[in-house]
Amino acid sequence: MSAKLLTGKEVAQKIDQDIQHEVQALKARGVVPALRILIAGQAEDSIAYANSSQKIAGKNGIICDIEQLPDLINQDDFIRTLKQRNADNNIHGIIVMRPLPKQISEDAVKYSIAPEKDVDCFSPVNAGKIMAGDLTGFPPATPQAVMELLRFYRIPMNGKEAVVIGRSMIVGKPLSLLLLGENATVTICHSRTQDLPSLCRRADLLVAAIGRAKMITRDFIKTGATIIDVGINVVGNSLCGDVDTEQVREIAGAITPVPGGVGMVTTRVLLKHVVMAAKMQNS
Repeated sequence: MSAKLLTGKEVAQKIDQDIQHEVQALKARGVVPALRILIAGQAEDSIAYANSSQKIAGKNGIICDIEQLPDLINQDDFIRTLKQRNADNNIHGIIVMRPLPKQISEDAVKYSIAPEKDVDCFSPVNAGKIMAGDLTGFPPATPQAVMELLRFYRIPMNGKEAVVIGRSMIVGKPLSLLLLGENATVTICHSRTQDLPSLCRRADLLVAAIGRAKMITRDFIKTGATIIDVGINVVGNSLCGDVDTEQVREIAGAITPVPGGVGMVTTRVLLKHVVMAAKMQNS
């Protein structure tokens, strides 16, 4: 029997409805939620992502301005610009697109962004809030999107064994903490984990975020498990995840597709954070 597909479309539509309701309430108070996306240089992926975010923001009544800075901008000028945006009361959320040009230190920038406007968890302050279980922080968008999917489809987490493949600060580590917050028992695996398939076969919930196309095959899957595929890999002219979906669907109970899964929810999470930031800054 083929696994249930946990598609992102329905989740994104529900979040859109929630965002629009919140935006209307804020506008009634004279507050228009606004996001500023800073891009240094001409990275095509960053520009495409920013343009897509701007389009979705507009449909939800959120202002989204893209500020493109020169590729050769020096670190002091970049941080000066960032601090000016921090101080602008008409901007509620800020995203710094990465990777930054080589002359700009990410460490210097992440300590300069205002935590209350850091809607994608670049600041160590927000990373620390995840560790502390402080709900006033902003988790990274992709891990939060995973949690939105799991809650929407009512996938049990309490007491379940979860395995997260990947240990990045963007996905693996923060997602593990969010799952712990739901009382899952969490194991973090990575490229050097020994006998990875046998560890994964213990999982009621398996999250693949390692960045290797179709690495996760049926040998990694416990019968009936829920599989969340965070990977986005370009193979030829098409996109695929870290999971070999066709193989795994024969064993798993539920699985997210790529494309059309976690990625569809991620931008909505960022916009949800912008609305949350606008509310906190105008409380």
